[in-house]
Amino acid sequence: MGRELPRKCSWYDAMLSWSAVLYLSEWVVRLIMLVVVTRRRQPTSAMAWLLVIFFEPWIGLVLYLLVGTYRLPRRRTERHARLREHLKTIGRHFHDHPSTVRPQLRPESMATVDLAQRLGDMPILGGNSVELVTETQEMLDRLVQDIDAAEKHVHLLFYIYGDDATGRQVAEALERAVARGVSCRVLVDAVGSRPMLKRLAPRMIQQGVQLHPMLPVGLFRRRVARMDLRNHRKLAIIDGKTAYTGSQNIVDADYGHKDLAWHDMMLRLQGPIILELQAVFMEDWYFETEEILDTDDLFPEPLIAGDIPVQTLPSGPDYPTENYQRLVVAAIHAAQQRIVITTPYLVPDEALMQAIEIAVLRDVEVDLIVPKRCDQILVGAASRAYYHDLLDVGARIYRHGDGLLHAKTISIDDAIALIGSSNFDIRSFALNFEINMLLYGTEITDRLRQAQNRYMEQSTRLDADQWHARPAGRQIFDNIARLLSPLL
Repeated sequence: MGRELPRKCSWYDAMLSWSAVLYLSEWVVRLIMLVVVTRRRQPTSAMAWLLVIFFEPWIGLVLYLLVGTYRLPRRRTERHARLREHLKTIGRHFHDHPSTVRPQLRPESMATVDLAQRLGDMPILGGNSVELVTETQEMLDRLVQDIDAAEKHVHLLFYIYGDDATGRQVAEALERAVARGVSCRVLVDAVGSRPMLKRLAPRMIQQGVQLHPMLPVGLFRRRVARMDLRNHRKLAIIDGKTAYTGSQNIVDADYGHKDLAWHDMMLRLQGPIILELQAVFMEDWYFETEEILDTDDLFPEPLIAGDIPVQTLPSGPDYPTENYQRLVVAAIHAAQQRIVITTPYLVPDEALMQAIEIAVLRDVEVDLIVPKRCDQILVGAASRAYYHDLLDVGARIYRHGDGLLHAKTISIDDAIALIGSSNFDIRSFALNFEINMLLYGTEITDRLRQAQNRYMEQSTRLDADQWHARPAGRQIFDNIARLLSPLL
């Protein structure tokens, strides 16, 4: 017994020593990160990170190193600036072209036009035709038909490209185009399209399709400051004359959940606006391949195809400000009669919440259409936590019950329609690379409003009293998720 006691004391002393080291190291992490996190961060985001770090310092530190900063490396931002100058040089060739007119709209709309151009460097262009495609299969069939009719090049850029029946159908159309001598270039997000990159992509590359993953991740090949910065854009351009963009990916409609079909909205565009969309694709192609596409056929002479003014607004961490967030907030503040928003993920920041509240106080009707079921547990919970405040300020919330409403749209009065890839959440505003289209005029806004009304008819309006009376456990879970909303 006398011999064992020193061993036990020694073991006990060692444990005390390690506990002290761990305790001190955790406080060192807390204090250092208190300085690091609060630099150049919005208070809500900083508080969310500090909450995680103060509860679990070492786990929080690792997470912050992986996904804590959304500033891009200087090399990438410098390349972005150089390419923007190159694209401006190309744009000057069409500046005085009779087909690239800058239409004059009502003064309140022109304020949005000017702001969007300052934020995204893309001017408004008239003379476009616009089709709203709301059926998944119709969109797929139309895209395949246009690829089969392509003569020079096909450019695809999608967040999710599935290794499924839909992905294979588009792949076969691309392979047929390559066999005709058409240049086919495809960009897919490295995370969103991971299964496809393992199986379907090698076959497509073997058949002559030029395919590259966007923003590849890995501890030793990170091209961005954090691993969860994703390219969330959806874009297809055929021969520089026809383009598709919006919310739909190249994937089966029941992607992820066999009992939850996605409902999307895409635009089929023709006219001078294709010049801007081609420029967006060129930027992303250059970032992933370091190849500047600069052949004469990429920017064919623009032709008048309709009478709808359209403007492109790309966004992402390579821009100096959260430009889509700024535009949405400004548009809501300028609304006079009615605002209708559809989004699968509604996690508003403080500025967006205040804009909605002020709009209601100005007697502007605000309708929000969201899915009843969400495919992401934490994001869905965080979204639900905001319903209480939105209902209290007078906004109307409709929960769409037919599958997963995935369309990302906003209509302002009878004047402006926004359709694109960006959700109305903090992630889309600050982190993801997105592309959204601004369409101007009564005719196109009425067409969007008709589609939004159909979504509303398939929805149930949320009753404030019933929502406030839901079980306490669900409210607690949703409110905890809301605390993490700046990180989601």
